Amino acid sequence: MRTMRLGSSNLEVPVVAVGCMRINSLEKSEAERFVQAALEEGANFFDHADIYGGGTCEEIFADAIHMNDDIREKIILQSKCGIRKGMFDFSKEHILNSVDGILKRLKTDYLDVLLLHRPDALVEPEEVAEAFDQLESSGKVRHFGVSNQNPMQIQLLQKYVKQPIVANQLQLSITNATMISSGINVNMENESAINRDGSVLDFCRLNDITIQPWSPFQYGFFEGVFLGSEKFPELNQKIDEIAAKYEVSKTTIAIAWILRHPAHMQPVIGTMNMDRLKDCIQASEIRLTREEWYSIYRAAGNILP
Repeated sequence: MRTMRLGSSNLEVPVVAVGCMRINSLEKSEAERFVQAALEEGANFFDHADIYGGGTCEEIFADAIHMNDDIREKIILQSKCGIRKGMFDFSKEHILNSVDGILKRLKTDYLDVLLLHRPDALVEPEEVAEAFDQLESSGKVRHFGVSNQNPMQIQLLQKYVKQPIVANQLQLSITNATMISSGINVNMENESAINRDGSVLDFCRLNDITIQPWSPFQYGFFEGVFLGSEKFPELNQKIDEIAAKYEVSKTTIAIAWILRHPAHMQPVIGTMNMDRLKDCIQASEIRLTREEWYSIYRAAGNILP
């Protein structure tokens, strides 16, 4: 699979990340086959979070991949912390305790990347800075990032945190593309012109922060997938047409649409179906034309001024 640089780090990563939120839906033998098949395809970047399955997803993954020193050198592990029941918590104590739990469950001594999972309204960035310093100096975490944060929130964090923010996980799909549409409809009096995220797309590009799109096949907030949905007939017709041209699946084209954007994003794929994951990986070999990219954008109901 094609690779890319993660943010401003020296970490070379696959352009498609394997999301492990649903790995607890697999039987042990199925999980083993899935992770091994992913590795064979070059998909060695695995995204976790301490809340996925209440921590069981990290445990299942570690068992499925038969974690040892040799395996650890061949994979890239990212996890997230900060979500607690009914609240968010970026306190120093919670971050440090969370990372210790993550490492124990993953059976490893370090994370390649730690993300703060969604914004905490009560964040004290000085505490985050202390936690990051301790995690870095101890060797427990090598790189740091955030999730669903806007530019001002990241800038506030960076005022105190000395480590570069290398990634920002944000919801993005063909049908959930407000971070793109607001930039296209600048100065227009329409719904698409509303800037909902402080121009986070441009901010991340300017500051060498890799955007990791999550739910790249979903519309709304986990309302369903747009591929094959009767709610998006024109979009599916267009995707099918372009998929036929390249002789690939419509899944491949949906990911190729994201990868075509010059921001060099790294979509996080949540499927536990190996065939579908292979389709996503195949997207790294396809570069849509400008005409194809815009035709898909418009077919989803997005407008051009």
